[in-house]
Amino acid sequence: MNRRDFIALLGGVAGLPPLAVRAQQKPMPVIGYLGSASAEAFAPMVAAFRQGLKEAGYVEEWNVAIDFAWAAGQYDKLPAMADEFVRRQVAVIVASGGAVAGLAAKQATSTIPIVLTIGDDPIKYGLVTSLSHPGANITGITLFMDVLTPKRLELLSEAAPAAPLAIVINPGNPNAESEANNAEAAAHQLRRELRVLRAGNEAEIDAALTNIAQRPGSAVMIATDPYFFARRNQITALADHYGLPAVYFHRGFADAGGLISYGATITDENRIAGQYAGRILAGEKPADLPVLQPSKIELVVNLKTAEALGLKVPPWILARATEVIE
Repeated sequence: MNRRDFIALLGGVAGLPPLAVRAQQKPMPVIGYLGSASAEAFAPMVAAFRQGLKEAGYVEEWNVAIDFAWAAGQYDKLPAMADEFVRRQVAVIVASGGAVAGLAAKQATSTIPIVLTIGDDPIKYGLVTSLSHPGANITGITLFMDVLTPKRLELLSEAAPAAPLAIVINPGNPNAESEANNAEAAAHQLRRELRVLRAGNEAEIDAALTNIAQRPGSAVMIATDPYFFARRNQITALADHYGLPAVYFHRGFADAGGLISYGATITDENRIAGQYAGRILAGEKPADLPVLQPSKIELVVNLKTAEALGLKVPPWILARATEVIE
C-alpha cells in the first residue's frame, strides 16, 4: 500500500458515521423499575437505588438506563406493567413496594432476573424457595415489616394504655389479612380490643379514620402498605386532626407528624437492591444471591405530636427510641 492509499484509508475510517461505530458496541441495558406506589412518594428510595447501582459500577444514562412504571396504589395495573417490561426485554426487573409488585413480576416472566424490595416474607408468597438459596430468577431484600406488627401494637398500647385499638389495612394488598390476623393475635395477648377497618383509596382512608374517631379515646395502627406510605401526609393529618394516637411502619410517617413509627429504613434496603441489580447486570445469577434482611430497625417518636395529643410517652419507649423528634 502506497502513502496516498494509506492516507485515503485513514480518511475513510475517520469519516465513518458515529452510528456505524456504535453499532459495534453492546446496547445499553435497561432496568424496568416496577413500583406499586408513586414516584413522588418513593423518591428517597429511588435515589438510594441509584446510589446502590453506582456502587456496583452502573450510572444511569452512562452505562445503564432505568424505565419506571408506577401503579400509584392501583395494584391491578401492575401485571400489565410487568408484561410490558417483558415485551421490551429489559435486562432486570426491580419489583418495589410489597408482595403485590413481586407477584406481578413473577407472573410475567420466569427468565428475566427480578430484584425484590418486599415488606413481607417472600417464601410465604412463593416468590422464592428460601432466603439463602432463592432459586430461579428472583432475589432481593425483605423488610419483614409484617413480622413487626405485634411489636407495633405493643408500643401503641403502652403509649395509649386505655385506648380502644384499631388497625387500618388495604384489602388490595396480599399481606393485608395476615397482618390483621397477627394484630388480632397480639391484641388478644395484650387483652385489648381491636377493630379491623379496610381502606384502599383516599375516600376510604378518610372514612376509616373518621369511623375510628367516633369511638372516643381510640388509637390506631396503620398496616404496612406502599399506598398508605404514599398517603402518609393525609393519614397523619387526619390522625392528628381527630386526636388519634397512631403507630406506623416507617419513619416517614413520624417525620410527617405521626406519633410513633417502628420499622426498617427502606432506603438502605433500596440501596442494596441497586447493588444487586448492578451485580446481575455484571453477570451474577439471582439464584446465587441470598435474599437479605434489614440490618437496622428504627423506632422514632414524635414528642411534638405527643404533646399536642396530651400524651406522656413512657420513658422506656423514649429510652429505646432511635430518634426523638422534639
